Amino acid sequence: MTNPYLISRDRLVPAAPDAVFDLLARPSMHSVIDGSGTVRDALPQGPARLAPGATFGMDMKMGVPYKISNTVTEFEEGRRIAWRHMGGHVWRYLLEPVDGGTLVTEQWDARAVRHRVMYRITGVTRRHPANIEQTLEKLAGHFAN
Repeated sequence: MTNPYLISRDRLVPAAPDAVFDLLARPSMHSVIDGSGTVRDALPQGPARLAPGATFGMDMKMGVPYKISNTVTEFEEGRRIAWRHMGGHVWRYLLEPVDGGTLVTEQWDARAVRHRVMYRITGVTRRHPANIEQTLEKLAGHFAN
């Protein structure tokens, strides 16, 4: 059974897991690979590179500009990184070395969010699959150059 509150896509990225992880662990690079068009820039007071428990902010725009705070909730160097928004949902990246590079799985996980039905009502769960696919395409393209 498919869970609408766990959206997951994967893609081969032509780079070693450590290189992919290093890019994902740098908030300043998130706007470069964002496929949704909402991530603008990392806030300057955050860390240059993420670590377990790190808090970082992002300038965002979805219709109107806003700022979002995130906390790193999962961190395994070279393999797994995730952060949680104030809304409770988690953005997660899983990296697996394969021939030709890294299989990157990106997940949006709102299974633990109390009022998650609002994500369905507002169309978030319908938009995220394409946005995640675009992000993974940009990530792969970043390393293809």
